[in-house]
Amino acid sequence: MSLRYEIRLSGSGGQGLILAGQILAEAAAVYDDKYATQSQSYGPEARGGASRSEVIISDDEIDYPKAVNLDFLLAFTQAACDKYADDLKKDGVLLVDSTEVTKRPPGNFKFFAVPITEIAEKAVGKKVTANLVAVGLIVGLSKIVTPVAAEEALWERVPKGSEEINLQAFQKGLELAERLKPEPLQT
Repeated sequence: MSLRYEIRLSGSGGQGLILAGQILAEAAAVYDDKYATQSQSYGPEARGGASRSEVIISDDEIDYPKAVNLDFLLAFTQAACDKYADDLKKDGVLLVDSTEVTKRPPGNFKFFAVPITEIAEKAVGKKVTANLVAVGLIVGLSKIVTPVAAEEALWERVPKGSEEINLQAFQKGLELAERLKPEPLQT
């Protein structure tokens, strides 16, 4: 059976979730020689409305490009967490930005609460790099793409002139992932 790994990045518009999904998909497809699809959905508001990006990574051709049984969910907002947590597989991973998500949903999954936005602001001085801190955490926790591939994709995808600060944010996320342990399961 081939590997199919489903990731959903969710939150609100303006948080860079689409870019984060593009980086993960490009890292897998271009630099790690896997198959990948990336899709996105967002409300009519440019900022503040619901937003999500889905990435499917596989070692075989992808026949259905939508995430239906998530291996990994990133939730930047409580609304996104509440809406999508039920889509996680048993033993999947839920990573939340604890700056915004304060209520853990019930479920049999690995749960990580990290103040992602706060870390971005403290580590590199810009909240807008929270998406790259999250990419580093996803790469470090899931191991679905290599850090080198994610860095290559980052250099290609982030706005020109912002590469260094975004790379710092990504590396901070990778570094954090090495030390994280999931919170105990809730019964």
